[in-house]
Amino acid sequence: MAEESEKRPIESWTESDVSTWLRSIKINEKYIQKFQEEEVNGDVLLQATEKYLKNKIGMKSGPIHLLMTKRDELTNSSPAAKPQDVAAEKSENQSNQQEQCDLSEKGIKVKSKTKKKKASLSGLSAKRDCRPRPFGKDGVNFTYAKHNVLKPESGVVDMISPCHEYKSFEIAADLDNQRLQAKLAKETFKFACGCMNMRTNGTIHFGVMDSVNDSGYVHGEIIGIPIKDKDVYVDALDYMNKCFKSDSDLAAECIRPPEFIEVSDTDSTEKYYVVEIDIVPKISIVCNKLFSVCLPNFKENSNKVEYEKKTMYCRNGSKTEPISNQEEFYSSLRHRDELRKEAENDHTVPDVSVDLGRKLAMLITDGKGKIEKEKWHIVVTNRFQEEHLKCIDFLLDLKILCVFDFDPNSKASGLCKKYLEHHAANLHFLQNYKMPDEMSIKDFEGELHLFEQVSWIFCNGRNDFRGNETPCDEMTWIKTRKSFLKEAVRLICKQILPNGTFSVIFFLTSPVELPIVHTFHEFFAEMQGHDDIICISESEENYSKWEGFAQSSCTAETVQSKSVSGMKMSHINATIQQLQPSRTRVVKHLSVFSKGVCQLEKVEEERMSAIEILSVEQCDDTKIDSEAEIKNIEENFYRGGKVSWMNFWLSEKKHVGDFIQRDTYKEISKRISDLPKWSFEQPAVYDLRIYHQPGSGGSTVARQVLWNNRKNFRCAVARHSFSASKVAEHAVKLREYEEADAQKCLPVLLLVEDFDTEYLEDLRRELELAVRTQKIKPGTLCFILLSCRQSREPEKMCKESPSQNFSVTHKLSAEEKKEFARKKTEVEKQYSADYIITFVLMSEEFNKQYIIKFVKDLLDGINHEDVVTHLIHYVALLNTYVQNSYLSQSHCEALLLLTMQTNMQTSTGQKHTDRFRRHLFESSLSEQAKVLFIHLRDEKTHIQSIRILHPLIAEEVLRQLLGNDQQQSDIAMKLLKDDVLFQNNFGKEHYYRFLRDLCMRRNKISKGDKSDTSFSPLIEHILKKENLEKAFEILKAAYTRFNEDPFFAQHLARLCYTYKEFLEANKWANVAEKKMPGHSYILDTKGQVFKRWFNDKRKNLNSNLTPENTADAISTALDAIECFRTCEVAADLEQDSLNDSGYFSEIEVECDLLDLILKVFPHGEKGHYECMQYLVTDHIPERVKKPWECFHSKLKFIHKNMHDALMRISEDLSYFQTDISSDGDEKYNSDLRIRNPIKWLATKTTWYGKFFRDVELPSKDQNQLSTRMKICSLGGDNITSIFSLLSEKKQDQLESIITIYGGLKKLDQMELANYIASQIALGSVSSASTPSKLKELQARSQQFPLDRDRCHPNALFLLTLLFWPEDDDTNQERDNKYEILMSAVDVLKQSYNNRRKNVPHKELRVFTHFYLGKGKGLSKIVHKSMMRAFKTFTVSQKRIKWFDGYIWKMPEIVLMLKRVQGWTAHGNVYIKGCKGKEIKILALNSDSVPDGNENVEFYVGFTFQGPVACGITVCDDKETQGPG
Repeated sequence: MAEESEKRPIESWTESDVSTWLRSIKINEKYIQKFQEEEVNGDVLLQATEKYLKNKIGMKSGPIHLLMTKRDELTNSSPAAKPQDVAAEKSENQSNQQEQCDLSEKGIKVKSKTKKKKASLSGLSAKRDCRPRPFGKDGVNFTYAKHNVLKPESGVVDMISPCHEYKSFEIAADLDNQRLQAKLAKETFKFACGCMNMRTNGTIHFGVMDSVNDSGYVHGEIIGIPIKDKDVYVDALDYMNKCFKSDSDLAAECIRPPEFIEVSDTDSTEKYYVVEIDIVPKISIVCNKLFSVCLPNFKENSNKVEYEKKTMYCRNGSKTEPISNQEEFYSSLRHRDELRKEAENDHTVPDVSVDLGRKLAMLITDGKGKIEKEKWHIVVTNRFQEEHLKCIDFLLDLKILCVFDFDPNSKASGLCKKYLEHHAANLHFLQNYKMPDEMSIKDFEGELHLFEQVSWIFCNGRNDFRGNETPCDEMTWIKTRKSFLKEAVRLICKQILPNGTFSVIFFLTSPVELPIVHTFHEFFAEMQGHDDIICISESEENYSKWEGFAQSSCTAETVQSKSVSGMKMSHINATIQQLQPSRTRVVKHLSVFSKGVCQLEKVEEERMSAIEILSVEQCDDTKIDSEAEIKNIEENFYRGGKVSWMNFWLSEKKHVGDFIQRDTYKEISKRISDLPKWSFEQPAVYDLRIYHQPGSGGSTVARQVLWNNRKNFRCAVARHSFSASKVAEHAVKLREYEEADAQKCLPVLLLVEDFDTEYLEDLRRELELAVRTQKIKPGTLCFILLSCRQSREPEKMCKESPSQNFSVTHKLSAEEKKEFARKKTEVEKQYSADYIITFVLMSEEFNKQYIIKFVKDLLDGINHEDVVTHLIHYVALLNTYVQNSYLSQSHCEALLLLTMQTNMQTSTGQKHTDRFRRHLFESSLSEQAKVLFIHLRDEKTHIQSIRILHPLIAEEVLRQLLGNDQQQSDIAMKLLKDDVLFQNNFGKEHYYRFLRDLCMRRNKISKGDKSDTSFSPLIEHILKKENLEKAFEILKAAYTRFNEDPFFAQHLARLCYTYKEFLEANKWANVAEKKMPGHSYILDTKGQVFKRWFNDKRKNLNSNLTPENTADAISTALDAIECFRTCEVAADLEQDSLNDSGYFSEIEVECDLLDLILKVFPHGEKGHYECMQYLVTDHIPERVKKPWECFHSKLKFIHKNMHDALMRISEDLSYFQTDISSDGDEKYNSDLRIRNPIKWLATKTTWYGKFFRDVELPSKDQNQLSTRMKICSLGGDNITSIFSLLSEKKQDQLESIITIYGGLKKLDQMELANYIASQIALGSVSSASTPSKLKELQARSQQFPLDRDRCHPNALFLLTLLFWPEDDDTNQERDNKYEILMSAVDVLKQSYNNRRKNVPHKELRVFTHFYLGKGKGLSKIVHKSMMRAFKTFTVSQKRIKWFDGYIWKMPEIVLMLKRVQGWTAHGNVYIKGCKGKEIKILALNSDSVPDGNENVEFYVGFTFQGPVACGITVCDDKETQGPG
């Protein structure tokens, strides 16, 4: 392959060619991968500098030297610079030097043309034959491509066909005006005299190579002349009078003015021209006349133009020479006059009729007779004329991805304005197509909303745009915007759409300019040919110029074959409309509240792009061309393809049999029909959730519900690429579309497929906010959210909320079995068994034995060595372990080496259309693969991919194919090491994600999986069925494959420590830390290595523990503690996550370490005393002095470190509802699993207190430490543990804590806070609490610092509890309390914001500890645990009830809690505070706050963010009684 590449010019190398060559010169594979990521082709390789290779590719100096040396060797032997070419260049350089020397001696300044000649060498491989400008035609409408070659110079043919003479003029073009004009006049008049005397038409070309000495070029090669002032060339003919003298008038009639033909050069930023002068000696002018001329010469000696003697010239073959025998020549003059006259009379141009309509039809349909429904089109155009804008109906019905528009006025008065009257479009500039390095192609498509609305790209600015996007001239555009165009075209062709899925149509509706020409060249290069490029031009003049420009990339014949010129735009419009399969602007209707229908305008539908709207007559405009089309649609569905609206439409219109109605469909339909349109208890947004096993038909049920309710509701499907807020915005627009009253609208039934819970909650909140904003009457049903999500245990999910959750499983009810049996009999008569296998399996309830038999029969006789079988292996592995995985057809073709065959077909003239590519792909598959694979097509891009019919089939195929000879790890390893698949460009992001998930993604119950796993299901299987070494090798290969990804190194560490390979685990943890320093979760993993290592060493110690044999274990434990403390510091610095795992793990290690240390000392009181003295004083016992000499300082800080960590955990648990286990990205997963952290904290606090409780210190210190440890042992050292005792109603422990605190003479701030918290907790569980106790605690709280900034959050929180005003307070008391309350709240909010960092609100749930009750004194403070209503629901049910407000309407809550009156303004809640001033109260659920100014009532909750409003309701009572 490398040898084949080296035979071609480097400039033509593809990225794959570059990679192959790099391997051939032994460049490291990691650098080759980087070359591929940077899309380095031959052109880029040639221009790559040492700096680029070092900084961008990351290469070291050694490989750089090797690469550049080999590249230089290659370029010296490249076909673009063969030895004979080099020799010719040398000879030509000598010739140039001699010519320049001669001119220099005459005082003429000349430029070296050596550089130009060298430049021409690079164009050798691109030289093509081309035709000259049509004789007598204006040059402005014609173009030449640089380095193309005209036919050789010619002599007299038939008097009418012109003879041609070429002059390079390369050096003369740099002369001053006088010298240049003399030179031009001399050559022109000499040639003209010869033509006139021979009575033949002729053209002399300046800027075309003539001399054979001009080596490096070829004869007739177009190079062009840089012309700044055309008048200089025109005025050169003014010498005519002095040259032709008395015959000057006749000569002037024969010699036409110069024509300036532009030379297209994609690499130049300067304009070049070929100057052509036509000679037309009409017989009426030249009859009986013999011409002579005095040629001008500029004489350097006299510094002026002098004239040669009068001479007669004639054409002798391809040369112009003096007439040698004038008498003989004159005697034949009459004969030549007769020939000329006869030629003029006979010369007529036949009127050839071309069937342009058929040509257009063949081009636009790829010869299929109809434009393909799925094919995308890219339109490139310049300014549309006014009359053209009346003929664009075909464009309005075309499936357009984007428009490259070079008309700066298009939005104001051109095509864009006209298009926007009928369709929605997103307006972009070229630079919008510059994709950031860190962005994925999927995110980029979503950002530009490609495939959802037309992307209208203004390629040369906009005159109506206020920003800095002004139009520019051609040369400035090339310098400033061409690079953006190149990047945009490359992105579209290489990453967004593959070849064959789109066509590019150029509309030349105005004179052609260079920017649109460059666009053609870029598309031609990136699409690797012209197959899907079409040019349409009404004006033949515009086309003529275009054809010349286009020849820089292809031949004139190629351009002509793909172009339609001279056809009126109105005819083009009518012709293409006949070829379009359906009209996109078909009239659609929606149901309305009054039971009628309204028309849905296409442009309005497109403006609601975040949702797919289902109209009343959905699909009615579809044209069914044949029964075969119906059969294909049905077969795809019954084989396991996703259901489409067409499937329902065909059934409804009786083209096919009835659709099966699953039991779940009937249940949901009944639930929807039973929903009241209005009820006081009816929420505005109602949730229905479908949980389904993969491949069980859940999505079909959901869409069937929408289809059959499209006339009763307004139905739509949320699109994945849009945010929840945008989907909600468009759903609201859909509800209110064409309705007069927002109070009277049909509900919107909105299907949301495969979105996570957070997205659904965001969407619900946005919809509820919209309802409140519109002030929709409470109780009005506005939206039904029908969500559909895969789950391994749908029935379990269904039990959580039976009225709103529904399950679809593989198991069929008795009624469903009858329906499936009937349908099975029906379809078996129409379709082959292979084409309905998924349906048959569903009928059999995916019976295990049935699947085993089906797969066994199918795989019988399969060729295990065939590459197609390897493909089946790969797809089966992915489909078994990665949900919704697939392999793009592009990847499959790369694996099967079909790309080469496709290109061969293209080179032989066969067009590789999308259909042809699929046929080629399918024909290469084995019979087994044809049955197993189902072809998918992306709904937006139409990019094709494959998967196996069903995950259960994939699992069984994998099992049977492997047999006893191979294991799953073998297939996984091959997949990871397959460079062809990994390096394939199209669909690589999805492929990378599937491959990562295969090796890394763990199962989580919260994500719908059956269980939580420590590793990915594949790794778990390998560990269970194979061995640790295989699992390790798979993860190691994944680490290498993904460019040494630190998270795979983290996974390797986890795998190793799980299986007690601690040295290896430590190695990989260090690798991960080195690659991503300061990442708290990786540091946590490193700590877990030492933690597990310590536990293993501790476990293996014998019963006779000594300081010597425990030293190693203690060292490991201290290493673990150090890692966790580093993790804590890193976590504090991270602003996008809250990671407390380091604190929890530190406590666990320290507890185990202390337990081990205690066992080293002798049993009994003496040993315990000695141990405590060692840990908390400066005393070091002799027995441990030497063995533990490295640990003394660290061990003596353990008791303090433990206390600090326990306090930190308590603080975090006070703020947020938290679970140490994360369900997020694998990058942010802790290895720690603590399901009840509050209970864990209480247990560890008690253990800590008991361990140090009996320590004896000098009097003062002993009193403080022993007392604190006694309180700790009772669970009273932190506020979280105290409230935990309240939850568990441990009254005796609370009383003991209060007694101990009460016995202390002086309490610091934290001790005082704990004392007051214990009193409040006791008051909640004891009936003996009196109203005076509250006043007592209020008085004690005055000891907190008056400067609230110095108060601990615990103290501030308690102040909000103690000083909330009561009904019987005097005005003065109320004002005093409010002053204390607000001073505490202000600092609390600041503290909360610092704690929350930048973590999104939806990922943190503020913990509400207490609510304001109806009692007096401490009885008014109601703890959350005292409300039994909160305990009656599961966690997920509680969240649902919470958000819909149901929980606040429960009788128990209403009876227990006190409602406070206030008002809302600007989305905030307020109450009257000190001296009538308003106090802002945070809403626990911000979506429950009504917009505008409303009187409201609410319950008050107490959090570490401050008091919050819960259960907010609007009330009619205008009298506000205050908050008490």
